[in-house]
Amino acid sequence: MKDASPVSLARRWFPHPVLSLQLGVSWLVLSHSVALVHWLSALLVAWAVPRLLAPFLGDASRIHWPTTVRLILTVLWDIVVANVAVARITLGSMQKPRPAWLRVPLETDHPRVNALFATIITTTPGTVCVTVCEGRREILVHALDCDDGDAMVADMKARYEAPLLRIFRLRGSDRPGRLRGDA
Repeated sequence: MKDASPVSLARRWFPHPVLSLQLGVSWLVLSHSVALVHWLSALLVAWAVPRLLAPFLGDASRIHWPTTVRLILTVLWDIVVANVAVARITLGSMQKPRPAWLRVPLETDHPRVNALFATIITTTPGTVCVTVCEGRREILVHALDCDDGDAMVADMKARYEAPLLRIFRLRGSDRPGRLRGDA
């Protein structure tokens, strides 16, 4: 008989505990009630949805959570700062914006990392990810105001892509541009 340790039992019942917590809390907030029936339905949703999606989501234990929290805080801060900068440009700054098209090379072909990287770029005001060219391994980005394209690309890669690679425990190999998972 298989050894059912508490960790494996908990992981079996709640394969993605953070997702379960988010779903349960969201359910309660959306229901605008803390009645027993809503608590029970929140528990059911928090239990069932991650279990049904587990084969598609992968193993949540491989995520580096401290880096995830730092990246979330960085992105939130950058959104606030970028909103102020865009507001200054659009609401009366005397300087004219210097729009630019930037090609941001991708370090990996990991679909989740590249999708999150593109989403973060698009979420930050002043930049829009136009397309992810997987064949060319780059993201085409439109920046509202850019005085140094190379510096902006390096900043995006350092602030967003590098932490994403750490979060998903990817690292560079000897060949530039190729990544593999840690063992």
